[in-house]
Amino acid sequence: MLTILRDITMAVAAADDFATALSLLVSQTKKAMQTQCCSLYLLEEQQLVLSATDGLAPQAVGKVKMPLTQGLVGLVAQREEPINLADAHQHPRFKIFEEASEESYCSFLAVPIIHQKQILGVLVVQQIQQRQFSESEEAFLMTLAAQLAMAVRAQRKKKVVSQTQAQMLYHGTKAASGVVIGHALVLGGEIDIVQPSKRSEDTDGELALLAKALKSCKETISSISQRFDREQEVEVQSIFSALLLLLEDSSLGGEYRQEVLQGWTAVSAVSQVSLKYINQFMQMDDAYLKERASDIRELGQRVLRELIEPQRINLQLDVPVVLVTKEATATMLAEFPRHKLVGIVTETGGVNSHAAILARAMGVPAVIGVEGVLNVGLDGKQVIVNADRGQLLVSPTETMVGEYRSLISAQRALADEFAKELPLPAQTCDGKRIHLYLNAGLLSSLSSEIAEGADGIGLYRTEIPFMLQSRFPSEAEQVDVYRQVLQAAESRPVVMRTLDVGGDKPLPYFPISEENPFLGWRGIRLSLDHPELFLVQLRAMLQASQSSDQLHILLPMVSSLDEIDQALAYLEQAYQELRLDLGLDIQRPKVGIMLEVPALLYQLAQVAAKVDYVSVGSNDLTQYLLAVDRNNPRVSTLYDCYHPGILRALQRARQDCHTYDLPISVCGELAGEPIGVILLVAMGYDQLSMNQGSLAKINYLLRRVSTTDLTELLSIALSLSNGGQVKQLVTQYFADKGLDSFLVS
Repeated sequence: MLTILRDITMAVAAADDFATALSLLVSQTKKAMQTQCCSLYLLEEQQLVLSATDGLAPQAVGKVKMPLTQGLVGLVAQREEPINLADAHQHPRFKIFEEASEESYCSFLAVPIIHQKQILGVLVVQQIQQRQFSESEEAFLMTLAAQLAMAVRAQRKKKVVSQTQAQMLYHGTKAASGVVIGHALVLGGEIDIVQPSKRSEDTDGELALLAKALKSCKETISSISQRFDREQEVEVQSIFSALLLLLEDSSLGGEYRQEVLQGWTAVSAVSQVSLKYINQFMQMDDAYLKERASDIRELGQRVLRELIEPQRINLQLDVPVVLVTKEATATMLAEFPRHKLVGIVTETGGVNSHAAILARAMGVPAVIGVEGVLNVGLDGKQVIVNADRGQLLVSPTETMVGEYRSLISAQRALADEFAKELPLPAQTCDGKRIHLYLNAGLLSSLSSEIAEGADGIGLYRTEIPFMLQSRFPSEAEQVDVYRQVLQAAESRPVVMRTLDVGGDKPLPYFPISEENPFLGWRGIRLSLDHPELFLVQLRAMLQASQSSDQLHILLPMVSSLDEIDQALAYLEQAYQELRLDLGLDIQRPKVGIMLEVPALLYQLAQVAAKVDYVSVGSNDLTQYLLAVDRNNPRVSTLYDCYHPGILRALQRARQDCHTYDLPISVCGELAGEPIGVILLVAMGYDQLSMNQGSLAKINYLLRRVSTTDLTELLSIALSLSNGGQVKQLVTQYFADKGLDSFLVS
């Protein structure tokens, strides 16, 4: 049954056009249900329209329409629940549409197709004989409808985008603020199996490209196959084994090669061979063999992706590019040519994923959670990313482009106004000095960033250089990187966080596969389990700083006092090795921990006896306190850093650290958001670390507020019941002070 569900859903999702997708849906569902009729009604402008059928009159498609208040199909959509009748004619809502020729059908089972609380349509099966469909049949159809919802929605959008040049608006969630205009570059989307037929005179070059693509495909499929083999999913594992066999020279792999030898490009060869066999299999009478066409298509698309997409980033050198992908990894963004990338749009990911954080650090506007955007034919189209509103505008009109260009100019003027005051100290109207530090990870622009008003580097993410390597960087390589960071800070303090991978930050050469990575092997846990890596990093940091007092070391994801003790012991070992073995003059750095795991909120007295400072990682602290995976779009609305419970935890941390004379700062995203900064300063935080793009704006804001006003504001905020009310409160405060621009800039 699972195989049938998968096959139907995959067939619909992979169909080349909307009509084919719907035709496959009804025909394969009819076959799976062993019934005599299957029909699909889609909701269009508050009317249910017969959009595909296998059993009713074909000419009725597109003509039979009914409002939600009419017919049994309308009743299913109204109630948002299935209806199962042995004799539909006896129901008072039964309505005959003569053009559909459905009078002979008595038994009726219909289920709604719902995506994120919105009715997309109704799926119906019917039979001539009177009988109640069984519970298992009803459960199967409901399960199928739930799985099909996203595929139907995506195919529908694909149809609209491909058939019209009219502008379309997609909605998502802001991950990095800003507004940009560019052309979409889709990576990781559905590769069209139909590719242009092109010849090449460089046969050897094309053969080399094909060999490389086949090798990469084999490695990927083998990895997946081995994972399912370990999990004893024999049926699924056998599917991938069959795909591997198809790539061999004795099968499709050899035919791809023969086409190239006949003078075709590798891309054309894969497309032509795939289409030939897809057509052959689709014409066969045997049902099993007919369904193997989808295997040929899937394999061809895998190989085409390896041939086409590795070169995509090097295209369109002079065109501003908006990257559209399923989920932008930190490695992808770090390697992407910076001068080409003006915006990011993803289908998945969280606003506080590492990739989103990196996008903010790079100053690239980003919108995440734009469902169905990957495979609707956006590639090359002009788009506008309004990340401030979480919007993606496709094929905008000239008037709209003009309006957005004016908006971008206004935002630049505002940014220039903020920048004028950046050299001035960040302090409130009543003289409270707030120290603003920089979050950093990329060396490329660090020298210019740190020179622009920061009091130092409050968080240097050492994992970024690790992500850009194909192996663990050597001690000498790390020393070189850390020395450049310290030199860029020009005697100002630099907080270097030890390797923080795992969760949403995997290393390409050290993959970590876990069911729940955010509660798994990450941060200091990984470092302590691999002292050979941890000691190399500590030695490199110490050597880079030597006699300077700039270096502060920060330990991530600490959940126990024992972990602090172990880490300090390794630091002492590295320190003594360098002093005694190499005779280096090294100063002991200050050591702190990230306050991310809630348990340590209740152990700050003991923490204060062991370390020199605490830095709050508000992103992880929020997700752990709220039990919300910050990368999961299904629960993204529950991730709320302004939740009064989160604010109370932050206030308690500040108060306890003051009691124990333990310096505390905030380096999470909250420290760079205007609303967050207002609340943190009200709590008494005077050290905030943020992305460079937020520095001037936050400095400008702080110079226009009073701590007396903020104390009263915090008192009210802590009494509210949810984060939405807190944001409304602070938004109104901004409006009263004439500071509205901070919420949209």
